[in-house]
Amino acid sequence: MRPEPGQPEAARTRTLARPVPLGRRSVTTLLLVSAVGVAGFGWPLLAATDSALVGHSADAPWLFALLLPLLLAVVVAQISEGRTAGGGAPGLDAKSVALLGVLAATGAALRPLGAGTAGLEPMFFLMVLSGRVLGPGFGFVLGALSMFASALLTGGVGPWLPFQMLAMGWVCLGAGLLPGPATLRGRRELWLLAVYGALAAVLYGTVMNLQGWPYIAGLSGSISFVPGDPVSANLVRFAAYCLTTSLGWDLPRAALTVVLCLTLGTPVLRALRRATRRAAFDAPVSFRPPGG
Repeated sequence: MRPEPGQPEAARTRTLARPVPLGRRSVTTLLLVSAVGVAGFGWPLLAATDSALVGHSADAPWLFALLLPLLLAVVVAQISEGRTAGGGAPGLDAKSVALLGVLAATGAALRPLGAGTAGLEPMFFLMVLSGRVLGPGFGFVLGALSMFASALLTGGVGPWLPFQMLAMGWVCLGAGLLPGPATLRGRRELWLLAVYGALAAVLYGTVMNLQGWPYIAGLSGSISFVPGDPVSANLVRFAAYCLTTSLGWDLPRAALTVVLCLTLGTPVLRALRRATRRAAFDAPVSFRPPGG
């Protein structure tokens, strides 16, 4: 994108900071899909003592069927918002959708590289950086679609898939909400992304534990889910479960994300920002009559 003559540097930087920004419709849709996700993850904690919990095999198809239209609604909301009359930021357009497809395919291709090896998942680093550059709305859709595509690629389709899509969407959304998108650069930005990536990697594993933990039989009483118990008591057991089972996977994932952010973050961020500039996401569209 070529800046307009006389446009202040700060204004140009702000314009490039969010090529796919959030509007009111997008925010409303993201809040709705997040509320659905929280309900999907958390409803077993509210189950009664006599509840027969049999896993997510029954409710996962319904959650997946609800999630896909909501993801589409996020895309439609950003397309419909478009450029405001006062010269505001553009919504999602064909160029944005093309970039979304490329990044989702790249993330899906990265995931099998570390699958099954101590929790190492290099796709986290790309998702965090993409969410940072392209914004929370774009990031949420990117994270969910990347997990969907990787599941098709690796044969990982199952009741856990809609939960993985939601969790990765939240990871990318959070990266898009980090402070200083227009002003923070260099090592400070890399460290911000590295710290966030580490926390997000651990929280992703923790949230994904929640979708399976209530249904695992044979655990000791100190870490097993007890239907009907107070939520606070079950959350204490859940924390003990995470510490004793999955932390050995979550910490290597976090460490790899930190290393990749600090070593490859600069060229990847530069490439993503260059792609948004060359795509000219914020260029106004005009039509001229033939011969005009």
